[in-house]
Amino acid sequence: MAGHGRWGLANKKKAALVAAKKPKEMLLVQSKVKEYIRAQDKQCASDLIEALNDRVAQILDEAVKRAAENGRKTARSYDV
Repeated sequence: MAGHGRWGLANKKKAALVAAKKPKEMLLVQSKVKEYIRAQDKQCASDLIEALNDRVAQILDEAVKRAAENGRKTARSYDV
């Protein structure tokens, strides 16, 4: 059966490594982030959005992992 046994686990690890090497999809609305910062009378550095997006992706990855470790398919607020 696919996804079971030793080879299923090896395939999941390989998929995780491939996913880790891919550039992350933009999860943020750049204009909203810039608007939020400008509303506080500050400026947004050119690399801030990318760094913030990477951090959000990391938080989400950790939440999904925690949900899976707890036998759930749904990531919840307390997984963050």
